[in-house]
Amino acid sequence: MDPLIITYAVNGLLMIAMPVGLAIFLARRWKLGWRIWWIGFATFILSQVGHIPFNAIVSRWLNQGGMVYWTPLAQLLFSAAFLGLSAGLFEEGARYLVLRIWAKDARSWRNGVVFGAGHGGSEAIILGTLVLSAYVQMLVLQNASPEQLAQVVPAEQIELAQAQVAAYWSNPWHLTLLGAVERLFTIPCQIAMAVLVMNAFTRKNAVWLVAAILYHAVLDASAVIGQQYLSSLRLEGVIAIYALISVLVIFKLKAPEPEIEPPRPPLQSQKPNGLTPVPETPENIADTRFG
Repeated sequence: MDPLIITYAVNGLLMIAMPVGLAIFLARRWKLGWRIWWIGFATFILSQVGHIPFNAIVSRWLNQGGMVYWTPLAQLLFSAAFLGLSAGLFEEGARYLVLRIWAKDARSWRNGVVFGAGHGGSEAIILGTLVLSAYVQMLVLQNASPEQLAQVVPAEQIELAQAQVAAYWSNPWHLTLLGAVERLFTIPCQIAMAVLVMNAFTRKNAVWLVAAILYHAVLDASAVIGQQYLSSLRLEGVIAIYALISVLVIFKLKAPEPEIEPPRPPLQSQKPNGLTPVPETPENIADTRFG
């Protein structure tokens, strides 16, 4: 059996299993429930509703405006800065708005960690699902004849499809696991940025939101530039450095959980005028009559 059949499947399954496992661990350890994790999960999806169309519209406008005539280096640097800032603005902006409008009760370091784990988990699970979907397609097309390919792709694209299938199944096995490795490194980054945004509320200072946006922008810009100049393994090494920095940020910003006031005892009924109530016995009632 081709080992890639196993490693590709493991890659996709790990991309889904790792964030789910982290969510279960946090839920059991801190007993905060799943609500804030699911809110973080939804936040990533909401951020992409605006982020993806915005990038597509601006990129089309820039290409029509003459960006294609820029030097390759100028295009790369601008793309890195633009894609990094747009990701930072949309994702961290979505985090801020959700915490401000939806999750108003989430105001602690632990809530920030769980919120970020949901956000990063959403991204990992969606990408893992797409990876497994592509894996199933490539598994079906692995030994397909040109006649069989003609049933699923246009005739003029059969050669391209064959080349893509051949390239997919000729990768070194260790490279087929890089998707899971990248998610392992990016989830801590998402948690760190969520904790930074949470600090905008717990410390009542918008500078933390700006810090989250800039950190996100620098991270994504580095990835864009790295894709151009670095091998896949070296690029993952760069992301690993950001993951390490993110872990340091997470624990550096750790703060005590807000104290929960114990429930107050019920108020005892006050005695009117400070007088001691008299038992209602026949003798006491008789004494109250006017003679």
